[in-house]
Amino acid sequence: MLTSNALVTQVPLTMNPASTHAGISSVFAAAVVSRSFCQMLLNDPAEALRGGYMGKRFALNAEDAALIVSINARSLPDLAQQVVETLKQ
Repeated sequence: MLTSNALVTQVPLTMNPASTHAGISSVFAAAVVSRSFCQMLLNDPAEALRGGYMGKRFALNAEDAALIVSINARSLPDLAQQVVETLKQ
């Protein structure tokens, strides 16, 4: 039988689900599965966000939409990296 002497502590979860940037995840999911949406996102992000994907609008708050529109990326990985770096700040 294996046993562990590791200290286990419980930390209450205080994350606010509304602040998880789920809308950004939806944008990236659409860009991954659709080459045409990805190109639009890179070339004209404001139009890509306005148009949505497959008839659905993205549930982005104003700050997340402004973030995506403000980035000048050459590829989807570049866009993702810049978004992550900005959100860490």
